[in-house]
Amino acid sequence: MNFETLVYRNENGVTTICLNRPDRYNAFNEQMRQDLLAALQVAENDSLCRVIVLSGEGKAFCSGQDLKDIEGKDIDFSDFLKTGYNPVIRAMRNMPKPIIARVNGVAAGAGCSLALACDFIIADERASFVEVFVGIGLVLDSGSSYFLPRLVGSNRAFELATMGKKVSASKALEWGMINRAVDTTVLDVEVEKVAQYYANAPTLAIASMKRMLNDSLVSTLDQVLDYEAHYQQIAGSSADYQEGVAAFLEKRKPAFKGS
Repeated sequence: MNFETLVYRNENGVTTICLNRPDRYNAFNEQMRQDLLAALQVAENDSLCRVIVLSGEGKAFCSGQDLKDIEGKDIDFSDFLKTGYNPVIRAMRNMPKPIIARVNGVAAGAGCSLALACDFIIADERASFVEVFVGIGLVLDSGSSYFLPRLVGSNRAFELATMGKKVSASKALEWGMINRAVDTTVLDVEVEKVAQYYANAPTLAIASMKRMLNDSLVSTLDQVLDYEAHYQQIAGSSADYQEGVAAFLEKRKPAFKGS
């Protein structure tokens, strides 16, 4: 697939989406928002895609909104979010495939939200996360007010949001914002290891568990018990379940097909 502002490729079940505006630290303009949403839709419908790796070209993961792209424009901020960023975040959270964030540098503003919306976050030890909105008199957007307190707690979320404090990768790991913080030299190795795990995992079960965990944040125990039963019925009817049981009994590694 060819896109103007990102690179899209698929290899061995792993789809890589790399934001490609390095001269602007991969800041979002209108075209990149459109390209990213389109790329996510392509990946969702691609039967060869089992897992997505989201990254940024150059020194940054994503520095948020490109202010030069909106300079001098009369912005309806509500519509700007509803038609621009919100569809991207919804597409990520509704994606029935895991999304791994490869955070190679700064993730700021909407770029921080983008990283937090992923399912598994691996960061370069030199990377950082910063909610920069307050610095220009704005509020959190693109899902940060949802993800941040659930990851770090309400008090820390308030501090990070209202002070715009930069969080190092090591501190983000300590606080539970991310899954891994690794040396630059092994970033790609660690990302590949996790990506290959998911590329060979029982995709249908992974997709159901992603939906279950999403729903559990706003569900009662009774609701959770009901949809556990629902999704377990789906998983138990899959070819992957049959293969998993056969592999266990035969004392071999399962060869899951994702169905």
